Amino acid sequence: MKKLQRILWIALLTVSLSACGSNDTGKEPAKEQNPPTETATPTPTPEPVLQEQSFLPTEDYVRTIGRTMTAKDSLWLVHSGTGCEFSFNGTKATVKIKPDSSFMTRSNQARVAIYVNGERVVDDMVDKMEKVYTVFESETPADCTVRVVKLSEAPYSTFGISAIDATCYGAIKPTEDSDKLIEFVGDSITCGYGVDDLDASHHFSTTTEDATKTYAYKTAEKLGADYSLVSFSGYGIISGYSGDGNKKAEQLVPNFYDKMGNSGGTFMGDFVAQAIAWDFTKRQPDVVVINLGTNDNSYVKGNAAKKEEFTTAYVAFLKQVREKNPDATVFCTLGIMGAELYPSIEEAVKRYTSETGDAKVFTMKFDSQSQADGIAADWHPSEKTHEKAAEKLAAKIKEVMGW
Repeated sequence: MKKLQRILWIALLTVSLSACGSNDTGKEPAKEQNPPTETATPTPTPEPVLQEQSFLPTEDYVRTIGRTMTAKDSLWLVHSGTGCEFSFNGTKATVKIKPDSSFMTRSNQARVAIYVNGERVVDDMVDKMEKVYTVFESETPADCTVRVVKLSEAPYSTFGISAIDATCYGAIKPTEDSDKLIEFVGDSITCGYGVDDLDASHHFSTTTEDATKTYAYKTAEKLGADYSLVSFSGYGIISGYSGDGNKKAEQLVPNFYDKMGNSGGTFMGDFVAQAIAWDFTKRQPDVVVINLGTNDNSYVKGNAAKKEEFTTAYVAFLKQVREKNPDATVFCTLGIMGAELYPSIEEAVKRYTSETGDAKVFTMKFDSQSQADGIAADWHPSEKTHEKAAEKLAAKIKEVMGW
């Protein structure tokens, strides 16, 4: 009996243990749940800090204007109107400028203007080894746009911007390019020769040149365009200004059109502008305005053979300009200080178009200056005359370009 009870007890224990170990509940076994993923908290962007910083005037920080060049850690301004522009938010900005080698031996140093939010705050001659201009200073931060402009022309002197120091939030930034660019090729009129000296008996000085008062600068402003000036006082197509009727063959714009410029000074001993080829691929102009012939006329003086020489050379220069600027519309102008060679320019354009089939070349005669509007040094145009010329040229460009 006891043996039977023992057998039954073992059987019951076996069944019980089997039931306890079984997962056969008719359901899938529960899957282990992953723990909920925690959402990562984004790292906050640090707030800009107002701090004093120093910047080299590279294209990372400034927008260049005209034919400029970076050399020896400086941005060199060569032609009339060349410069740079930048913006920032802060409390202070200074600009450091150094001259080229010519300042030690010449009286006609470079003239510089600096603007803050459109107001000229500096107008000075670069006559020391280094000049530091505080262009903005305030107890409270403000948005500022700073423009540095070389007012005087290339042959006498150039200067470099070596540093821009700013107490600002973040970095200084280049301003935006316009969607339009006009290149002006000319002589003393385009340079602004004597525009700040309304005495026709006075002579040349870089202290009275101001590219911002010229028809070229004013035309670009009226059209909302960027500009570049390539101009030299006394230069021409076949001859520079001749007081004795003899040809001045060394003063020809075509000889320097392909170059950075033409200056008697070096960039602190290392470079000369006329030895450096200009890179036309940097930015192509939409419009090229040529205003040459005034100085040539002092040599031509109505001589038929010389007029033919001028016409032929003008055609060649148009081909040179077209080669470097394949898509630009070209305007050939003359007349502010006399239009004697304007018919020869019209003939040159006619021949050029006939030879090349290029119909994107136009002519326009400026009105001659009037004494009622003032006459500047050496009988050059006043700012009022430049303003009238700009109105006429801007209207012509609008008509042709649809701007």
